[in-house]
Amino acid sequence: MAWVDSLLSLGDGIIRQLDESEDRLWREALNLSIRLGSEDIMTSLLLGVKFDFRQIHEALLVAVDTNQPRFVKHLLDRLDQEKGNKMDVRSFSMAIFDHSIDDSQFAPGVTPLTLACQKDLYEIVTMLTQRGHDIPLPHAISCTCLECRNGRQYDLLKFSLSRINTYRGIASRAYLSITSEDAMLSAFHLSRELRKLSKKEPEFKPQYLALEQLCQEFAVELLGMCRNQSEVSTILNGAEDDSEDEELDEQTFEEGIPNLARLRLAVNYNQKQFVTHPICQQVLSSIWCGSLSGWKGSRTAWKLLVSLGIFITMPFLCLVYWIAPKSKLGKLLKVPVIKFLLHSASYMWFLITLLTESIFMEIYRSDFASRKQNILHNSLHMIWVAGFFWFECKEVWLEGLKSYFLDLWNILDMMVLSMYLASFTLRILIMLKGYFLCEDSSTQELCDYFTNTVREDWKQEDPQLIAETLFAVTSMLSFTRLAYILPAHESLGTLQISMGRMIDDMMRFMFILMIIGTAFLCGINNIYVPYVVSPHLGRLNETFNFLFWTMFGMANQEYVDMPDYVLAEFVGRIFYGIFTLLIVIVLLNMLIAMISNSFQRIEDDADVEWKFARSKLYLSYFREGLTMPVPFNIIPSPKALFYILRSICQKICCCCNKKAPEYPPIASLSGNTLNSSGGQGEGRVPYRLQVTKALVHRYIEAARREFEESKRKDVGNRITELNKVVGRLHTEMQEFHQKLQWQRKSEPDQANILGKYILGAKNNFRDFDKNEAMGCENTGLPIGTHPAEEEEDDEKEGEIKAGGIVSEEREEPESEGPVEPVPGEETTFETASTPDV
Repeated sequence: MAWVDSLLSLGDGIIRQLDESEDRLWREALNLSIRLGSEDIMTSLLLGVKFDFRQIHEALLVAVDTNQPRFVKHLLDRLDQEKGNKMDVRSFSMAIFDHSIDDSQFAPGVTPLTLACQKDLYEIVTMLTQRGHDIPLPHAISCTCLECRNGRQYDLLKFSLSRINTYRGIASRAYLSITSEDAMLSAFHLSRELRKLSKKEPEFKPQYLALEQLCQEFAVELLGMCRNQSEVSTILNGAEDDSEDEELDEQTFEEGIPNLARLRLAVNYNQKQFVTHPICQQVLSSIWCGSLSGWKGSRTAWKLLVSLGIFITMPFLCLVYWIAPKSKLGKLLKVPVIKFLLHSASYMWFLITLLTESIFMEIYRSDFASRKQNILHNSLHMIWVAGFFWFECKEVWLEGLKSYFLDLWNILDMMVLSMYLASFTLRILIMLKGYFLCEDSSTQELCDYFTNTVREDWKQEDPQLIAETLFAVTSMLSFTRLAYILPAHESLGTLQISMGRMIDDMMRFMFILMIIGTAFLCGINNIYVPYVVSPHLGRLNETFNFLFWTMFGMANQEYVDMPDYVLAEFVGRIFYGIFTLLIVIVLLNMLIAMISNSFQRIEDDADVEWKFARSKLYLSYFREGLTMPVPFNIIPSPKALFYILRSICQKICCCCNKKAPEYPPIASLSGNTLNSSGGQGEGRVPYRLQVTKALVHRYIEAARREFEESKRKDVGNRITELNKVVGRLHTEMQEFHQKLQWQRKSEPDQANILGKYILGAKNNFRDFDKNEAMGCENTGLPIGTHPAEEEEDDEKEGEIKAGGIVSEEREEPESEGPVEPVPGEETTFETASTPDV
């Protein structure tokens, strides 16, 4: 401390101004005092040296990096005295334009708050946020504002690294916990944004995906802090402060079922870890079983028996619900698991109808092959199609168009229904056209075409041919749609997910296959076009068939032979061989490897993938108004008429105020309400915020305890290592002492020399403080001298002194006998040598 004061002192007492050459040196001195924890030296440097913003900025980063809140507070106070808080907070984000910090150990764009957030230093983050520090959200990657243009033009790498470091601070647990009113919702939104950025900036895709995973883990850890069912219900049902959340909140569920807006938002944002958390799965399972508490633990044979009973008695159950929806049996049909079985039974009846129509088409083949087919024989399925169409319309009304198209199954349903309606419309069109054309005598030829013409004379674009093709495609897709219910079972659900991933791989593979196949199709076809020798090559469609079946090993290789044209035959064989090598050996095996890789990824995370798919299935059956299965839902029920009349009266009379929907907690798990006021009105909002703050507080306290525990373990490990080192040194000293005693007995002269050396070293250490003080007075170093030069001078003086001592000891005459060391002196020697050790 005195050394530093002497270096800082000037004759006139003016604060020392930094030259450009001394800037880095004094900055390192300030950083070193902070790293060593010497607050007095740091205070002296701040008082004696005129540091500007750049030095304080790096010193703050060092103080944050070493987790020293006292030093951070001291430096922040210095900033307040110099320029004011607002200017400095803005200057932190503009530090990337300063070339003087290029040699800093910290990355560009790292501010004290960003660094504290990355290290999850909650105390320092709280201190900085209270002083007005903030992390501004980076602009969009395609932003063309003046600030972004200047940043890219100044240094593109610095600009990109600054964006990454900013997102690292924003995505940290400390920043989300302290600065967000709803930390869980903020984590959802940030996770979705980071996933989008990973696609827009593939250069930093691993970094963005790692931050996105961090946000998901933070939301899961917050959910794990819930201690009772009331808190779980409040968190999962919260739907305020977000537009998309409010849209989900407006979607009504069955009576007695919580809204679960936050959980559905997590499903839409693909938060798999949050949705598959045991707490969420327990809530979903309890709602799924409803009042049937024994369903979850029942045997598979009993479940199959109940499913068979519902399949057989489905018309009777629908009739009971149509007449008395509020009866005991009607309420039982509203239980999600029973509703699922009821809709599955309805779909199975639809598939049976399709099979029956296919059998009738085979029996009455002659009628179906001509214009005299009976439309009633193959149109019974249209009753279900009408029910499905009305079901999809109600689903769009309840969910909204945006939420409806988020599910790919809904897109498949729209395609299938469109083709069913198109096929049926074309059949009706043929009948009507034949009827009206035959009424007019001038169109007798067209009348004969649409009524009496045999199939061989039909045109390729005949409406009946198109209708039959559409019906065949829709029949196939209808059976494929049965895979929607497979996630209800663990093994079948995992296979269904794997099949979906494999289809995705095949779609990407088809693009590469199309490029290579088209290239060889044109090449081989152009070789054989001038030669009309092979009937399978030389025409584009025939060449395509030949190459297509070659991929499966079902084509004859002799088709490429032309003995009369050697050159064309040679080139054709070369092309065909390369095609076989690329397609059959390389690309097909690559496709197999891609499919195997996708299947293995699903299997490695099978539990999460299956639970996430099952959760989406469960949520689809929690909605209100979709209890009646197809095709009975097209019949207007007394309940629907009553709701229509009531809504008309409310709009006309305005006598009834719209009551906010009440979402009670899950009765099977807890009898508590959301709050003391019954969970209604404005009382829900503060209670939800209170629960959120409580979860964040518990999380911060748990993180602090974990940090203290790891710190104690680290200190304990260091003490253990130090004890081992001291014990090893003690053992070596004992061995050295034993060797010394043995040498004294065998070689008295050498022992005498060693004793004299020990006495000389002891006398040197005894007067060490005095010699150091005298050396400081005699040296008289100027204040501008660099500390490194002083250390070199001290080392040279120490070498000279040590050489003098050794030479003096060598000049002393030898004593007659061995010199025995005094016990006190030996202790002094061991104590003096301890600092060297």
